[in-house]
Amino acid sequence: MVEGIIYRYRCGIAWRDLPADFGPWQTVWKRHRAWAVDGTWDQVLDALLVRADADGDLDWSVAVDSTICRAHQHGTTLERTTGAQWNHKNLRVEPADHALGRSRGGLSTKIHQLVDGHGLPLVILCGPGQGGDSPMLAPLLDALSVAHKGPGRPRTRPDMLRGDKAYSSRATRQTLRRRGIKAVIPEPSDQQQHRRNRGSRGGRPVGLDMEAYRGRNVIERGYSDVKQWRGLATRYDKLGLTYRAGAVLRAIIQWLNHLV
Repeated sequence: MVEGIIYRYRCGIAWRDLPADFGPWQTVWKRHRAWAVDGTWDQVLDALLVRADADGDLDWSVAVDSTICRAHQHGTTLERTTGAQWNHKNLRVEPADHALGRSRGGLSTKIHQLVDGHGLPLVILCGPGQGGDSPMLAPLLDALSVAHKGPGRPRTRPDMLRGDKAYSSRATRQTLRRRGIKAVIPEPSDQQQHRRNRGSRGGRPVGLDMEAYRGRNVIERGYSDVKQWRGLATRYDKLGLTYRAGAVLRAIIQWLNHLV
């Protein structure tokens, strides 16, 4: 069953084209959707993160970014509410826009991730293709929670956050400062000039740890690995729930390969 789901996303084929060796395609599809709705895939990923943290294999120097995935016409046939927002507090509910939006390339979906220092996913969210990156940072940080094997509260605060200029805003930096997270985010030239124009009211220049920032490319390499699965590089799923579950399944395989 699981091999059939992996095969479908790896090859990017239609569910009904699954080889008969995996059983009836309807059964494979219904099992994947059921596990997406009840959170089974997320529970498996959470268990792997607990194990990795206990073994010291989880690097808490996290990075954040998103990637655009073009939607195939077969995945855009459902009626959707344009401009609707993903329900980040309840990932078991299908959003009204099905995490689809219209960007420059047409209908598309954005995968947003927090990854550890090795480029392995910690948190995965999906949204419409035209959605901004910075507004998704708070939901990503809110969803970050890795439990301990022993007693104690789950860890929710990374050592640092690496991000590109899309995440450089005063609100973002205040959020990270309030949470005690080191911001490793460069400041765009227009924000620098705006701060200088305000004089003493503009505040101090933003510091940037260049040595730490060199590690931000791990998330770019991680997305290259994610898109080796053709069913994720191009979205064929009609439902945002099942498409995100496919991305979570890919993260599970990545962590399994890393731990083993």
